Amino acid sequence: MSDDGDDFMQDSDAEEYDFEYEDDGEEEDGDVDIENKYYNAKQMKSEYPAEAIEEFLEVPKLEQDKGEWGFKGLKQAIKLEFKTGKYDEAVEHYKELLTYVKSAVTRNYSEKSINNMLDYIEKGSDDPQARKCMEDFYSQTLESFQSTNNERLWLKTNIKLAKLFLDRKDYTSLMRKVRELHRACEREDGTDDPNKGTYSLEVYAMEIQMYADTKNNKQLKRLYERALKVRSAVPHPKIMGIIRECGGKMHMSEENWKDAQSDFFESFRNYDEAGSLQRIQVLKYLVLTTMLMKSDINPFESQETKPYKGDARIAAMTDLVDAYQRDDIQKYESVLHNNTDLLADPFIAENIDEVTRNMRTKAVLKLIAPYTRFRLSFISKQLKISIPEVQDILGFLIVDKKVRGRINQHEGTMEMDDTDDEERLLAMQKWSSAVTTLFQTVFKDGDGFKAPPSADMGLADDQAEMAPSVLGRVSARNTGQKRGPSSFPGRGGGGGGGGGGGKGGVFA
Repeated sequence: MSDDGDDFMQDSDAEEYDFEYEDDGEEEDGDVDIENKYYNAKQMKSEYPAEAIEEFLEVPKLEQDKGEWGFKGLKQAIKLEFKTGKYDEAVEHYKELLTYVKSAVTRNYSEKSINNMLDYIEKGSDDPQARKCMEDFYSQTLESFQSTNNERLWLKTNIKLAKLFLDRKDYTSLMRKVRELHRACEREDGTDDPNKGTYSLEVYAMEIQMYADTKNNKQLKRLYERALKVRSAVPHPKIMGIIRECGGKMHMSEENWKDAQSDFFESFRNYDEAGSLQRIQVLKYLVLTTMLMKSDINPFESQETKPYKGDARIAAMTDLVDAYQRDDIQKYESVLHNNTDLLADPFIAENIDEVTRNMRTKAVLKLIAPYTRFRLSFISKQLKISIPEVQDILGFLIVDKKVRGRINQHEGTMEMDDTDDEERLLAMQKWSSAVTTLFQTVFKDGDGFKAPPSADMGLADDQAEMAPSVLGRVSARNTGQKRGPSSFPGRGGGGGGGGGGGKGGVFA
């Protein structure tokens, strides 16, 4: 909001205003002098802030009694003092300003002005002195309005003070203030007051942020679910953006990628609606989650995210997800190497390792596919990672039964188990068992095919008895076995041995 938002007239360098007065009395002349000094100070404040402060502070002195012009002059002086780092003077003059709110100006005007003032300083610098000044402002406001029964201003100011505690990670003070605010937002029976739902959500949002920062997922989950059940409020979209962002981080810690993606998308949508710059960071989280889900869906294809696909602030993540979905490990590693600022965000740094591991695992599987034996240094050179990392990935693949083989740490090699013979053996055993079962069912346990007597078929009795024997020989020939009991194919076994597997050979 503009510093001039409460003024009745806008300044203009191109226009001059003439005023007519019915009376030329001293009182009117005094008002004109006060007004002129005020607007003269406003014209100076952009180029000569120090001189403008002095002019604004002269305005209250020209009034016989405290009035609106003095209130406005002090207000402008305080904002300039805060902006120029004169924090002690700002606190002193703010205390003077609060003496005007009970009689010099109306309640609505004073409440609006104080809210605007607190909003203004809330956007101040991260200077510790500025934060100390902000805390003094909040404390003085609460003290001044304590006896006025202005609950709305009391709630708003306390929420700002709690936010200050959160920003400087003073969690002890924050918890005390949060408990106080929760009580103020409850009815006598301890349930949430539906008339204060918006304030309740703001308090929940701060508490959720605290538990997210301290990684207390148990309390975070409880409050997150409770906040989503508040239906009486019409919250600012930024508040819902905060709640959903923390919810997404909570789901990520539980490796619940699907719900994390949903929350990050809702958070991005709310931040975008609120015009908050945090939308860019949350969009990065959304892209990260998409990769962890191993999804082929491009996160920039939705109507809400598509406008940001070409945004320079998100370009690195766009390149990452593109390389990930194309299984281009070289491009993926190059993007990470050239954009180290991505890892400046602790949350991305904590979770990108899992994505990188997935990429390297897929790359290792592709590289070793043609070989029965290879050196670990070969994988290390191809993927530009250390041999211990290669060994770690191969160990994971063996445990996960995605590859079969043995690592020789002494020689730095891995030899793959040839599973082709085993697979053929299992298939032949199943086929042989099925033929045996069929034979028993048809010729022993049942009545067979109920063929006509051998005499009717033109066969002698001894020829008819040969049929089962012939079937047995055919079965044995097809399975590569010699006839006889308990004869199964095996590695290096009888007939049909021979070589040629599916692997391409040995890499030494």
